[in-house]
Amino acid sequence: MPIQLIKDTVNIDFVGYRKIAYALTSLLIILSAIAIIMNKGLNYGVDFAGGVMVQIEFKNEVSDEEVKGALKDIEMPGLIVQKIGEDNHHYLLRFSASESGHRNLRQELNKALQESFEGNEVEISRLEMVGPKVGSELRDMAVEAVFYSILLITVYISGRFEHNWFTAAGIAILLWGVIFVLDFLSTHFGITLFNKMYAICFALVVTLVLAWKVKLNYSLGVLLSLVHDVFITIGLLTLFGKEIDLNVIAALLTLVGYSLNDTIVIYDRIRENIANVAKQGTRPTIGKVINMSANQTLSRTLMTSITTLAACLSLYLLGGSVINDFALTMLIGIIVGSYSSIFVASPILMAFGDIDLYLNQQKKDEDFEKPGAHGVV
Repeated sequence: MPIQLIKDTVNIDFVGYRKIAYALTSLLIILSAIAIIMNKGLNYGVDFAGGVMVQIEFKNEVSDEEVKGALKDIEMPGLIVQKIGEDNHHYLLRFSASESGHRNLRQELNKALQESFEGNEVEISRLEMVGPKVGSELRDMAVEAVFYSILLITVYISGRFEHNWFTAAGIAILLWGVIFVLDFLSTHFGITLFNKMYAICFALVVTLVLAWKVKLNYSLGVLLSLVHDVFITIGLLTLFGKEIDLNVIAALLTLVGYSLNDTIVIYDRIRENIANVAKQGTRPTIGKVINMSANQTLSRTLMTSITTLAACLSLYLLGGSVINDFALTMLIGIIVGSYSSIFVASPILMAFGDIDLYLNQQKKDEDFEKPGAHGVV
């Protein structure tokens, strides 16, 4: 017998709760912004900030002060000793690159630790070195990856739901061209008009404004929900004192795809219900259609989120320190993404259009015949 998490008769007034959802969303955004401001920006890991990261493991317990004392004679500027886990066996060392370049760092560390902790076996399980220039380039590339993924999603959503392939593609090409020109001037001529981060944030704002101006409401809803998910997830990670490294960026890109898939399921059901409305000749409000669609897909949304959360929780608890930040980012992002699909992406359709707008789009949709609709592929 299949498990039925949500009854077929469920009828939650999601649209009626939208003001409460807006207040919660505003609170999370403000909290995330305060966390980033109080931290004086994002807490970049060695991957992006440059420097050295070393993970060491002791057989017997030692204190962080003992670890610092053992390494006092080694040139490690800005050394931070961080305990991993609840015991005192695993530590993470982070420090800036020194003038010597740390050519024999592993040997120096092994010698100093073995002399200071004689009889206590110690192992260097991880050692990473990244120069500041390489770290800066990796940071810019990571931001570009997130931005371009969102830009391509805009084109896909506009084409699939609004059949505005050319308009959306034109916006994407224009914004890509602006970023490309800025990058070209900086790389080949040393002319830096804008910081890459600021330029991409500005381009993202322009994308949102253009989507609103040309009535790409489905794309606007997806874009705002994705920006919402990424910003709040990064803000909460900063609040928890986590570093932003390549693992976190990989998790964020995964979340963009996950949240998009969740939103598309609801949008598809909204479009199907609008088509049924058109066939029946009735004219309910767009809010009623959104409620109907969200309730019809609620069981699928919860089941998908719960099973994915269970997998990520297992990774977080049992996966070890290397994958810990990835799993935590996924845990936060899945909860925020599932919430935004219902309470951010869907109500935007209501805020920027009425049933007449979507009925007209539905008529356009009927002009696009699906492959195989008449038995010929």
